[in-house]
Amino acid sequence: MTPADLSRTVLHAVHRAVAENALRAPVPARVRVERTRPGGSGDYACAVALQLAGDAGLPALEVARILRERVAAEPGIGRVEITGPGFLSFTLDAPGDSDRAVLDAVREQGSAYGHGGALRDEVLQFHHAREVRAAVTADAVRRLVVSQGARVRISCEEAGEMGAAAGEAEWVLLGVTVDAYGAPPVTSPAGPSAPLVPVRPVPAGATARELLERLGPDATRWGLLRPASHDRALLGDELLVQGEANPLFLVRYAYARTRALTRGAAALGFTPATDAAPYESPARPLLDLLADHPRVLLTAARHRAPDRVARQLEAVAHAFFDFHDSCPPLPSGDEKPSAAHRSRLALAEAAGTVLAGGLSLLGISAPAHL
Repeated sequence: MTPADLSRTVLHAVHRAVAENALRAPVPARVRVERTRPGGSGDYACAVALQLAGDAGLPALEVARILRERVAAEPGIGRVEITGPGFLSFTLDAPGDSDRAVLDAVREQGSAYGHGGALRDEVLQFHHAREVRAAVTADAVRRLVVSQGARVRISCEEAGEMGAAAGEAEWVLLGVTVDAYGAPPVTSPAGPSAPLVPVRPVPAGATARELLERLGPDATRWGLLRPASHDRALLGDELLVQGEANPLFLVRYAYARTRALTRGAAALGFTPATDAAPYESPARPLLDLLADHPRVLLTAARHRAPDRVARQLEAVAHAFFDFHDSCPPLPSGDEKPSAAHRSRLALAEAAGTVLAGGLSLLGISAPAHL
């Protein structure tokens, strides 16, 4: 990463922080980075947090923390520290180190890759109508914000006609749970409650029972969660099509394919390795998406937007198949497994882990065979 690349990366982090309402300040035209002075920390330093603090109405240290959160996982950056009154100090990775670090993190963290503690100080209480899309959306948002450290309680406006248990049996089949019915009190003997956060997507236009009978739980959840909450959910039979035109099938098929590659490699007697060989250029889009995955999850949690996770999984699936077709992880014919195959297999397995973890956050299963 060159100084110009680093400057653009930090500027992009400022844009994201402003777009996500984490910062309220004008975005500068450019961000200046300089070589760290002797005795300083890291390779480069930047004073952008001090520059933005006044307009943002925040201490420079808090602005630096917000930006560090958005820069630290970027490819090419090994470490970001906050020094002095709010300087950002960057230590850059050697070429290839950042890719290996991402893949090693996915391997170590498994389906929890991208989870974090950025929302650990938040206590949230979601409230929704007795309607299937609202219930499924609230459940998915709970999974997302909990993955970022928040504590959550969900309440529903009213129980079903047959009572809280029997009346919502279909919701249970969809993986939905409700903690309470009716609007909870603002205060309790234990003190004030968390304020209600309404969850109000465009209604599905069908009942949970109708959707389950026609689509089953996985396709129902995908159909309800894939569109943004202000858009109408598309719940037709196309959700059941076994073809790549169906995004749900594409994502699950990509995951199943990564599992098949692992089985195939085991049969050939070789295992993945993140440092076996450099990655070819067709791998770059997939590597970048995996590196960006923690930011996508945090943004989706902050915006209460599970549709962002669904779109991320679609992008990962497309990038995986492009990579797979250009750089096959398994040898063909009489070809012997090489270092390149071991590296490719490591990337394929990481893609599968991210796909499975993302589907889990949406409450959707990831079959190893399709």
